[in-house]
Amino acid sequence: MVTQTQKQVAQAIVNVFETSRLVGDYDRVTLLAGDNGHLTYGRSQTTLASGNLFLLIKEYVEADNALFASELTAYLDRLRDTDFSLDEDHSFRFWLAQAGQDPVMEAVQDAFFDRIYWEPACTSAQALGLESALALAVVYDSRIHGSWHFIRDQVLERHGTPEEIGEEGWITRYVMSRRDWLAGHDNELLHKTIYRMEAFLSLIGDGRWSLALPFTLRGVRFEEGALQLTSGPIASAEPQNARLLMLTSPPLVGEDIRALQNALVGEGYIMNVDGIFDEALARMVKMFQQEKGLVSDGIVGAATWSALNQ
Repeated sequence: MVTQTQKQVAQAIVNVFETSRLVGDYDRVTLLAGDNGHLTYGRSQTTLASGNLFLLIKEYVEADNALFASELTAYLDRLRDTDFSLDEDHSFRFWLAQAGQDPVMEAVQDAFFDRIYWEPACTSAQALGLESALALAVVYDSRIHGSWHFIRDQVLERHGTPEEIGEEGWITRYVMSRRDWLAGHDNELLHKTIYRMEAFLSLIGDGRWSLALPFTLRGVRFEEGALQLTSGPIASAEPQNARLLMLTSPPLVGEDIRALQNALVGEGYIMNVDGIFDEALARMVKMFQQEKGLVSDGIVGAATWSALNQ
């Protein structure tokens, strides 16, 4: 189990990758030409295309004393529908930036990103028997940047489990495999993000498995109280073909809903696997979310899929 300090260091590494700041940039709004994630926002640069931006803003406007709740509530329907015209909606981007300076938004982002990225990363690491702080930082980075499961399965198939080849050897092979995958990705923007893996390989080479302070990474001095910054915005490797699943009228239909139903059947729920998101399925989703300690809203996004994938 990592300490609170190790958690802060692991998250600071990814903060630098995402927003150039050790403590995270809560009001950062980014739009990179050609990025499949479209508009990205906040400390961990959650994306419009993934649906996570909708979930984040929904939580913020429902929070007590949110200063810009009324302004951002007006955009919830478009966020839910992943309306890509929001990329160029300067009023929306303005209110996002303003809200990012609200202490309520900072608290919402911290809780949100812990729930959909950090906690699933801890669960994934535990499932593989990974214990070091550096290993958890690698898993956490992949949870945010995207495609953790794909590269994990690739490394397991090619090299075996951490128990079989050792944690340090497994993580080293994972980072190298991920670096090669990013370098050869169809989205050329991701080629520029191999620096993330180079940074981890540097830490591995230095034997910093405990992430003990102080150290320097990508020109940034990691030490208590340090607030230096470098680097810049990056593209997301998160698959963007997924959609938020929820109760709508008419109801959503598709193979992703069938996959959801099969996953819930695997968890012991009884239902017809018909690929239709109806009221009965919405109730079961809420029951599952409540059982796993998630927000019980019946909306299937990254956090719910992560819990099902475990």
